[in-house]
Amino acid sequence: MLKQIIGVVLAMVLGAGGAWFVAGLFSPNESVNEATLPLPQGGDFTLQGVNGAVSLSEFRGKIVVLYFGYAACPDICPTSMATLKAALGQLNATELPQVQGLFVSVDPERDTLEYIQRYVGYFHPSLIGVSGEQTQLQEITRRYNAFYRKVDVPGSAMAYTIDHSAMLYVIDKQGQVREQVQHAVPPAELVAAIRRWL
Repeated sequence: MLKQIIGVVLAMVLGAGGAWFVAGLFSPNESVNEATLPLPQGGDFTLQGVNGAVSLSEFRGKIVVLYFGYAACPDICPTSMATLKAALGQLNATELPQVQGLFVSVDPERDTLEYIQRYVGYFHPSLIGVSGEQTQLQEITRRYNAFYRKVDVPGSAMAYTIDHSAMLYVIDKQGQVREQVQHAVPPAELVAAIRRWL
């Protein structure tokens, strides 16, 4: 009963996207089974990258691994990007050009486009970082069942942090979300998910 109450309260705070995420946090095995989560609507979007507008539809014909995060994230985002880096490193020379990693910053107040691209470039040279206005980001994250919220941290040098979901979305060559992979899985699991749709 307590778990249900906590889940309802957090779902009200975080929105629908947080509901399924929170449910996983309180499950008996303390993990989210991404295979049982409903796939999000997803869909095309256009945000800004360091070299101009970037649309998801530009990558038709490739598998896209999409992630929502922010460059100042202390732990979850670096772990997610390290997983993606390792997965890309396990792809062969034929597979790698067919895969595009896309990092969407949900912290446009702090993450400049140049900084986002430097951040993702640290993990892999092929990764692209983008962001946009808050209204755009909110609409896109809703379609992907993702969530984020700004949390003030008084007295901290960072001033605020951002709570956010942590899924890697595997999008097929036609632009449809096919799988949701947890951020901290062994890279081989992400590789397998990518290869299922190549």
